[in-house]
Amino acid sequence: MSKQPIHTKDAPAAIGPYSQAIRAGNTVYLSGQIPLKPATMELVTGDIRAETRQVFDNLAAVAAAAGGSLANAVRVTVYLTDLKNFALVNEIMAEYFAEPYPARAAIGVASLPRGANVEVDGILVL
Repeated sequence: MSKQPIHTKDAPAAIGPYSQAIRAGNTVYLSGQIPLKPATMELVTGDIRAETRQVFDNLAAVAAAAGGSLANAVRVTVYLTDLKNFALVNEIMAEYFAEPYPARAAIGVASLPRGANVEVDGILVL
């Protein structure tokens, strides 16, 4: 099976040796997104709601570049440096997804790239 890299300027550029997403057949694997503003590559900080919205906006941009949307998400993983923010992240996630919601895992981590408080990756089926 061939794999196709997905790239869009509407999401932050990869900050390492990886693609924003890879499409394999009708499945798209979205790399983790942190709350970077695509135009400036500056981290959104100070408000977990704003940070989480930026993360989902970034994921939505990559999903669109792959020919889909977050409605095609079958799985997401949320990484949080403080699990006290879990309820707030749920609140924002509900703005981006409708039932049936994708499967999800939420994981507390010690740190994330660039000092981010939240990161999300996902899998789409188109």
